[in-house]
Amino acid sequence: MEITAYHESGHALMAVHVGAEVHSVTVDPDWDDGPKRFGDTQIFWDTTGLSEREYCEKRILVALAGPVAEMLYTGDAFHPGMVSEWAADWGEAWEAAASIHPDQQKRLAFLERASADLYRMLNGDDFWSALAALADNLLAHETLESEEVVDIVEQWLPR
Repeated sequence: MEITAYHESGHALMAVHVGAEVHSVTVDPDWDDGPKRFGDTQIFWDTTGLSEREYCEKRILVALAGPVAEMLYTGDAFHPGMVSEWAADWGEAWEAAASIHPDQQKRLAFLERASADLYRMLNGDDFWSALAALADNLLAHETLESEEVVDIVEQWLPR
């Protein structure tokens, strides 16, 4: 469950960082509305004032932040597109990157660079502290609501 907490906390942390609203994040999701999963992060986007490219870039960062956070936690540096448990996250990033890079080779290179950049970012002291605090709270409470997520993140990364 700890790995799932770090994974979902990665999504939530990045969503707050890029200006999206995290409705909730949980390690105890309902399994009645789709495929079996062990965590879930509900994010709402206000795209007012964002170009299509900016919106896509933010979606990519949020999608890849879960796998990257998990890699940092476990110490295993896998390619996010090669781990079956991350297929939905990679698919989200791949789809979002299609309008930026229609060519698949360029899209792959773009997503690999984004993953590496995220790895460095989340491995920084403030981001790692915010990520760990989110994961700890998620493990303690199983579900965090919007206000709780923002309060935790802002302790480490003030807006």
